[in-house]
Amino acid sequence: MKRVVITGLGAVTPIGNSVSEYWHSLINGVSGAAEITKFDTSQFKTKFACEVKNFDPQHIFEKNEIRKYDLFTQYALYVTDEAIKNANIDFDSLNKNRIGVIWGSGDGGVSTFEEQISEYKLGNGIPRFSPFFIPKRIINIASGAISIKYGLRGINYTTVSACSASNTAIIDAFNYIRWGKADMIISGGSEASITESSIGGFNASKALSTLNDDFTKASRPFDATRNGFVLGEGAGAIILESYEHAIKRNAVILAEIVGGGLAGDAYHLTGTHPDGQGAILGMELALEEAQIMPDKIDYINAHATSTPTGDLSELKAMEKVFGINPNANISATKSMTGHLLGAAGAIEAIACIKAVQQNIVPPTINTKTIETEFKDKFNLTLEKAQPRIVNYAMSNTFGFGGHIASSIFKKFTE
Repeated sequence: MKRVVITGLGAVTPIGNSVSEYWHSLINGVSGAAEITKFDTSQFKTKFACEVKNFDPQHIFEKNEIRKYDLFTQYALYVTDEAIKNANIDFDSLNKNRIGVIWGSGDGGVSTFEEQISEYKLGNGIPRFSPFFIPKRIINIASGAISIKYGLRGINYTTVSACSASNTAIIDAFNYIRWGKADMIISGGSEASITESSIGGFNASKALSTLNDDFTKASRPFDATRNGFVLGEGAGAIILESYEHAIKRNAVILAEIVGGGLAGDAYHLTGTHPDGQGAILGMELALEEAQIMPDKIDYINAHATSTPTGDLSELKAMEKVFGINPNANISATKSMTGHLLGAAGAIEAIACIKAVQQNIVPPTINTKTIETEFKDKFNLTLEKAQPRIVNYAMSNTFGFGGHIASSIFKKFTE
């Protein structure tokens, strides 16, 4: 098995439109929640979300190109551009047949779908659809667009596993490289789901917070008073490559990925197992693959969406795997970014990689009253970032349908 390293990162998030902006906001406890600007929320139960601010697609697109891409694909290309520059990649000097793209998304071009169907329903019945409708809508188009832009002919597909989609993509990329099937893979995920149907649908299932009068404090993972998640949007890109390939091209290595656990809850369409059985299996598989004991993990970026049942099941799973008062700091960065659905795993993997690089754990904000059963069992890194040596960091993501993905990043050493 080949060693797999991380050499580039890119991010566009509700709290920053680059990795440096995102990380700075994370360690300073900045909330990305604000009133929704994308549509009229007067008739909706939830009127706020974590939108990306001041996004300018012309940074990488010609004006006539923008109309070809749904926002989730624009986000994907934007963060990939940053990651490639960060990794100092010259594709013309590399074998593009062995460089691929594995991307993750849950909703794909949902805003394009809403716009086109609304126009049709408000029209006279004549189907006047955009010629870009289908390629803008389909979920796999982001991975295709990335490969086309850079001429990458290696492995290319999109993982669709709801909120664990981009973590699944990263783990798949890790596997293909260590199996020798690729030299480099651009991975990550993107989502642009702050739309009428998403807010309305999640409201109908009572999954979203409705704390409209104090929205910056609405996402409060592990708090006994939490009442639902805050929807977010954005993207994260990660360049993975074999150690040999990175060394040969004199790349700066940011971290190493050493484990990935994929599993299923096999329990409920939308709810996690009350005892966290799938989460337990995913974390244990990742630890087994990394060949480390649980006490080696220094930081866990929890899935922790701020839903009543989901957070509790994850706490139970972490207690089962790591015991009481484990070595690890735990934090829930969704308290700042909101829940990016299929892109959550990508930006949270970046948070883990930066924690490994910088030896600091970002905080969980807004949480005041920890679940009684767990208030003395874990270090949830409340309110302030905590400096500490971070040699290993774990990222957990769980999705509707019972999809489980846990990945482990390690401080790089020769």
